[in-house]
Amino acid sequence: MLNQENSLKTFKHYLLVVMSLTFLFLSVLFKTKLELSFLLGGLMIFLWVFEIIPIYVTALLPILLAVPMGLLTPNDVALSYGNSNVFLFFGGFVMALGLEKWGVHEQIARRIIAVVGDEKPKVLLGFILSTGLLSMWISNTATTLMMLPMAIAVIQSMPKQHQDSKFSLFLMLSIAYSASIGGMATLVGSPPNTQMAAIVEQNFNVSVSFWDWMKIGVPVSIAILFLMYMYFYFSLGKERYDQHDFSLKKSPWTSEQIKAIIIFLMVVVFWSFREWISEWIGFSFKDEGPAILGAILMFIIPDSQQKGYLLSWKDTEKLPWGILLLFGGGLALAAIFEKNGVVTSLTSAFSTYANESIFILLLVVVFIAIFVTEIMSNLALVTLFVPIVGAFCVEQGIPVLQLCLPLTLAASCAFMLPVGTPPNAIVFSSGRIRMHQMVKIGFVINIISLMTLVLIAYFLLR
Repeated sequence: MLNQENSLKTFKHYLLVVMSLTFLFLSVLFKTKLELSFLLGGLMIFLWVFEIIPIYVTALLPILLAVPMGLLTPNDVALSYGNSNVFLFFGGFVMALGLEKWGVHEQIARRIIAVVGDEKPKVLLGFILSTGLLSMWISNTATTLMMLPMAIAVIQSMPKQHQDSKFSLFLMLSIAYSASIGGMATLVGSPPNTQMAAIVEQNFNVSVSFWDWMKIGVPVSIAILFLMYMYFYFSLGKERYDQHDFSLKKSPWTSEQIKAIIIFLMVVVFWSFREWISEWIGFSFKDEGPAILGAILMFIIPDSQQKGYLLSWKDTEKLPWGILLLFGGGLALAAIFEKNGVVTSLTSAFSTYANESIFILLLVVVFIAIFVTEIMSNLALVTLFVPIVGAFCVEQGIPVLQLCLPLTLAASCAFMLPVGTPPNAIVFSSGRIRMHQMVKIGFVINIISLMTLVLIAYFLLR
């Protein structure tokens, strides 16, 4: 095993050298900004897909190369990496860290499970609801890491002969799938969501508020979660009638948990009713404002012992800082494509569907996004395709969000492969799921997501 890992590292090293030399050679041959944009974009896509170097390092390439190659101005680069959505996600990360530190997620999950009962289908529903609800506000990776130990504890509480049952398989998969599906519901639920909002505002001057997103994100998320549960429910067969003692003892709310949840709920209220609150208080603000306010409050509200605060700066060592760089790099690549003619060129290829109905366009866009995201980062997919599809919409007189929003939601629907999304990989790493099981069940959930997304988007985004 060690020899295989060393061989893979050596292969990646040589591949990186070859790619670098090829890039330098082609950058001398290519003269136009369109050609250079394709070249830089192709390099970043290749590095993102195959992860020869960390994806966060790849996101720094526009800072290194875009200005010297004449593709962006220093101001363009600064606007990309300092975009307001970067700070929106930063604030969300900090609040999620506070909720995690004081165990708020466990309180919510335990109470939901306690409410639904101890029958297998009800326990399964409890985990689906808990994971989906948490993932609406916390990153799907963090949600999966939080919920997985609880799911394993439930499985281990069962008799040995029942631990490899269909219920155990569905319970594990429900964690991964619900984390991705729940993240579709809100603007901060998953990185591609805020990435899309930033791109359409930057490229097409179309603003996406927290409420704008929820109007379609929540129905889509609820519908897919429900249909997934029904698929699991009927697939359980006779196990539907089994009962076990799935005891997850309640514990009283601590003062720190109450303070953290109040901050969190306050920010959610600001996000959900931003326009009304803006009119009431007399000045406007965007979604990053409440997020940063919530983050600041975590650092200045003391704990019950008066020995510290809900969060200390040392706690931020756990923040996924690389995601913020990934946002910036993605926005910079989108700006490169937009300003140097790449989007226009690719849009002309997509124009073959110009005479098709909006339903067919939705079907094509969502189908491509769902199955491409199985092998490609959902953030990279959104970064690449949203500018292209958005430009096509402008050219054809279609509202930009009518195709770009379903495309982005579909990018979170990778259920077949461990490499499709971090929640899949985390759950697969438990050793309780086999590849053919994830592929088979994931394909069914992919098709469910495809049809649900197309139908809801068709009727709600008209």
